[in-house]
Amino acid sequence: MKLFSAEQIRACDLATINNTNISAIDLMERAAMACVSWLLANFNTNSVFAIICGTGNNGGDGLAITRLLHNEGYNVKAFILNTGIQKSTCCELNLKRLQDMDAGLFTLLDVDTFIEDLPKDIIIFDAILGTGLNRVIAGWVAQFIEHLNLLPNRKISIDIPSGLFADYFVTNNSTIIKAETTLSFQYYKRTFLHAESAIYVGKIVILDIGLDKEFEFNTQTHYQLLDQNDILSIYKPRTKFGHKGNFGNVLIAGGSYGKIGAVALSANAALRTGAGLVTALLPHCGYSIMQTYLPEVMCKTNGETAIESVEDYESYNAIGIGPGLGKDEKTIDAFSVFITNYNQPLVLDADALNMIANKKELLSKLPANSILTPHPKEFTRLFGSSENSLLQVDKARMIAMRYNIIIVLKNHHSAILSPTGQCFYNNTGNSGMATGGSGDVLTGIITSLLAQGYQPLEASKFGVYLHGLAGDFAALELSEEAMVASDIIYNLGNAFNKITNSLNT
Repeated sequence: MKLFSAEQIRACDLATINNTNISAIDLMERAAMACVSWLLANFNTNSVFAIICGTGNNGGDGLAITRLLHNEGYNVKAFILNTGIQKSTCCELNLKRLQDMDAGLFTLLDVDTFIEDLPKDIIIFDAILGTGLNRVIAGWVAQFIEHLNLLPNRKISIDIPSGLFADYFVTNNSTIIKAETTLSFQYYKRTFLHAESAIYVGKIVILDIGLDKEFEFNTQTHYQLLDQNDILSIYKPRTKFGHKGNFGNVLIAGGSYGKIGAVALSANAALRTGAGLVTALLPHCGYSIMQTYLPEVMCKTNGETAIESVEDYESYNAIGIGPGLGKDEKTIDAFSVFITNYNQPLVLDADALNMIANKKELLSKLPANSILTPHPKEFTRLFGSSENSLLQVDKARMIAMRYNIIIVLKNHHSAILSPTGQCFYNNTGNSGMATGGSGDVLTGIITSLLAQGYQPLEASKFGVYLHGLAGDFAALELSEEAMVASDIIYNLGNAFNKITNSLNT
């Protein structure tokens, strides 16, 4: 799914009006009907709604929803903030339609007026401000929203919570409605995919309102949200006569005294993702652990408590390096020599990233299309701080282009940044995956896919999606609280089955 800016979404609305012979007011009606259909499916007719409307098109949506809910037999009333700003054409027309039906269905609220003594079972619908917002809310409207936020009532926002920007975050203490659910039209807003918006947007429901598909197809954007169709276009099913030699030879290099579990998880994930052969390069202290835990994995060792060299690597189709690697001086030297001499795409995580952070000159020596998988703090150590997570993604995008690498910036919606400036957000996974070893599992998954012949960007996108999907199956079985990293590995089969089943339907 493409992610469009607020300006592009407005252009899409206009293209829909121009290309599909529909008026602006009828498009607004379509959006309102989509909201009401969702409400009918989720609330019985005993529910009572207070719809708070501004004077723009978001307010027009709210007034149309008021009328439609009333027609469905719901107890509903609109409250219009009379800010003195002229109403949009569609808002004015929907107000007239509501007035013609029953003038008692709405109330105009004058400046410095607030809704008092609202019973807590009444559902508040936020239709104050939409994606056209271009400045931080102030004055009475800000006070009104702060007042609503203090109320215990359930809150639902239309399209976007009032006060939240679609494309960026502001750094000051802006006022934003805190919704339990956001009913958004056609596309995710980019800010929805970042942690800073979580307390405002709540659960996100995307409603299809039939916006122009031709506009979507022809309009370019750097940002996309991965979905199942994207993954199905990447996935390569196994051939009937395949053998282990067809599915890649993986080397996972990592581990140090006390951190052998990291490289073991990564090697296991590589196996479970379908690699034909997996070898673990680790120090001698981890040999018995790895051979006992994973008899399917071959072992190479050097160094007693930490790796001291990376040699004989030419026979491997893909190498992942970093899980549990440690920061021993001999390991750092060995890593530096390896990076300088290796010329195929690598997967780099954990201590491999920390070594690069301490020796920045290694960045320019990374093989083209290498895949770095930092979490936000690792990224900060590598490239400096950012004001918020959205700006951090934008910085990662610039760095991926500068160094001709792929960056997988791990988060709830992990972002995959390509050397050509593309940004792909992932939409699988859950907070149960915020557990030690989860990143090591991802390293093994991506390295395995790279060894199997997926291109680096394909391996990154597919790997992140698969990792999250397996995590979703693990959480479904065990809960987000009880799952651990190895549960992600053991649910990779369920994730693959879902993908293959979708391919066959």
